[in-house]
Amino acid sequence: MNVIKLEDKFAQFTDQWNPRIIGELNDQHIKIARVQGEFIWHNHAQEDELFIVVKGRLYIDFRDGQTAEINPGELLVVPRGTDHRPHSEGETWIMMIEPQSTVNTGDIESERTRHTLEQI
Repeated sequence: MNVIKLEDKFAQFTDQWNPRIIGELNDQHIKIARVQGEFIWHNHAQEDELFIVVKGRLYIDFRDGQTAEINPGELLVVPRGTDHRPHSEGETWIMMIEPQSTVNTGDIESERTRHTLEQI
């Protein structure tokens, strides 16, 4: 058994909006990413998406005009099929727990789509 130190994992990369796998749990991937600026509108038709903020502040916009603010030590579950757009003003460290089949941009293909993730 190895304890995973999140700070050590985040220190292994600096690029943004490029999730890394740091563990697996019951057919779920535990992922981390550094994010800053605005992501794209998307949804995950078959999967709920869990966002946990480790450092910084994450905002998630929804099509109904609401915006969720997630601070360090807080989490938000975005229900499957819900259009959302994450963004942050400063660099933010996030952790996500998702089914292994989850693609970061849902059904949308863009320069930010990651089909194959690095495991660190």
